[in-house]
Amino acid sequence: MSVDRLLTKVLQMYQDVHDDAQTEQIYSTTTTLLTNLSNPLNLSLLTSQLLVAPAIWHRGHGIRACYRVISIYNTAAIHVARNEQENTRHKGPLKGGGLRSDAWAATVVKGADQLSSRWQHLLVLSGVLMGFEGGGRRSLSKSMRQTLEQAVVTAANLALQARHPEPRAPAGPLVLALNFAFQLLSPPYRSALDCDALAPVATEAMFAADGLQDGLVLGAIDLDVRQTGQQFVWSENTPSFRHMRLLEQKPLVANLGPLSRLIAYSIEHARDPRTVLRALDEQVAFTERLLQRWQANKFSELEPSEEAVFLIPETLQTTWPSLWQLLKKIMYAVVAVLRAAVARSLLDRGLGNDATAPVVATKSLNVLRNVYFISSRDGSDAFQVYTFTYLASIDMLARFPDATASFLQGIRPTSSGSIPAHPLYRTLDLFYLNLAEHLPLYLPPAACDALIVQPAITYLTHAAPHSPRMMELYESAHSAVLSALSCPHNAPITVELVPFYADTLNSSFPSYISPRQFRLAFKTLMQILSPPFPISETHPQLAEGLLEMVRFRSAVASGIPLPPPSDAQAHLEKAEPMSEQSTLVLALIDALPFLHLSTFEDWMTLTAHALNRIEDTTMRDVARRRFWQVLVSGEMDVERSAIGVAWWGTKGGRQAVLFGAPETFTMSGAIPNSGSSARL
Repeated sequence: MSVDRLLTKVLQMYQDVHDDAQTEQIYSTTTTLLTNLSNPLNLSLLTSQLLVAPAIWHRGHGIRACYRVISIYNTAAIHVARNEQENTRHKGPLKGGGLRSDAWAATVVKGADQLSSRWQHLLVLSGVLMGFEGGGRRSLSKSMRQTLEQAVVTAANLALQARHPEPRAPAGPLVLALNFAFQLLSPPYRSALDCDALAPVATEAMFAADGLQDGLVLGAIDLDVRQTGQQFVWSENTPSFRHMRLLEQKPLVANLGPLSRLIAYSIEHARDPRTVLRALDEQVAFTERLLQRWQANKFSELEPSEEAVFLIPETLQTTWPSLWQLLKKIMYAVVAVLRAAVARSLLDRGLGNDATAPVVATKSLNVLRNVYFISSRDGSDAFQVYTFTYLASIDMLARFPDATASFLQGIRPTSSGSIPAHPLYRTLDLFYLNLAEHLPLYLPPAACDALIVQPAITYLTHAAPHSPRMMELYESAHSAVLSALSCPHNAPITVELVPFYADTLNSSFPSYISPRQFRLAFKTLMQILSPPFPISETHPQLAEGLLEMVRFRSAVASGIPLPPPSDAQAHLEKAEPMSEQSTLVLALIDALPFLHLSTFEDWMTLTAHALNRIEDTTMRDVARRRFWQVLVSGEMDVERSAIGVAWWGTKGGRQAVLFGAPETFTMSGAIPNSGSSARL
């Protein structure tokens, strides 16, 4: 069939709605015609009719049809550029329609006329730009590329700014087209985008029906989860899994990374600060719904360490990894957008003022809390964008003590003195304790006790089944309490809390906290009770009491090697074997640089004797190396270093550390006792 007859046929087919097979034939034929038509008028006509064709737009396929239109022009442009290269190299019959790339692009763009909407024009323009200039291709002249980029920006802005009686452009198709073209726009044309209008539309597209569908997939999954005995079953043949697969194939979801960068750009360059606040509100609302739907899902009852027990092999190996891959993808996109809002607030006076900054910070931290059930899994929060967003939000909030207290009160654990049974609530408590650790310096003592110390004590005083998550909670609780005790203005609660905390710390090791955490906690506690902290003057007995407690315990502690650290802690702890006894001795050594001068020398001797009571030779050598490191590494100040040098060289320290027995010293030239010899 000739090209002209094929054109007539496809134009006729445009006028009616067809089944899937014929519609696919229309798409294929249109691509062929775009590649092979040589008459510019026919090319413009084909584009004009395609953009209003009932066969394309009346089938109810929405964004799928838009994606296919972009794909048609992308594919056609690639073929036109390739044919141009072939025709230049070889003489003979022309391949394709014979039009050069610039002429073809100009002709196609003319077909985006007043009969169709601006957002439909954007589909064509994005497809053409991608086909000629995407993937490292450079098929257009500089002037034609600039013209095409300008046309994309103009069409996008006009679609975003549509006024009555023109209908509002659908968010999904508009953002889909711009998302593909955005990465190809040069900076001058990017800056011409109306970011104030783009930010809310792009955010809507990400979360609404054409995007993540408000996280409804989690609710659908819950309906298909069955329980067989004590195990959960979620088959890949269920409707919810197929729905999740279709969701992942949606163009906006499949391109969630580029979409998040587009939204981040629009937030960073919006002129009105209220645009940023509205985007944050959308983030908070979406993540709240996502968290609520996960909470209602049966799978939220599982801790990561329990999955191998409570999931059947099929679920554990197929559907389960797919679910978390999607959730992590969502989390990464949300955090990328959030980073842009937080970074903007650090530089923008309209967002960084005293009235708005705490609002931005609390919204940001609420978003991070809502997605923490995802980001806390397998160290998924250990990436730079997350860390910057989290710490910058804390820094902003900490400037406002009242807002800090109000925010902590709003998300404070509600378990009223007991460890919650539901794993999701424990995960949220972990976020709270990790956050609270950063904030006691900015809270008055009463608020610090109520909002940080008391929630942490819940985890220090109540036993719970061992699991990696519970270990994280115990350690976070210890860190939160130590952070509160470290603040000088909290001296009134420190005096009351130290004996209780020291007893709790002592009883928690080694069952609930690791050797690293015990040593760090004890070292911090000794630092709090030593000069220049005022409590060292008002209650000098506290520090020595704790040292005696640890020393006496080390004398009777077990020398059996402790289990190696978990995967989450392996990078923090050294490979040397540790026992309960050697850890206690190392804790004494760690505390030496902070002791009062009046007791410093005595405790070096006592610690040296405790060191030599370590039963295992390898562990004893580890403690000796640590003792020597404390003496020579600069951890001590000048006065303690001088005392340490004298103790090591002339007062038996070297002998006590290395051999465990004091040396006998006599003055050079003195008359020795019978059977003795003088020493220098």
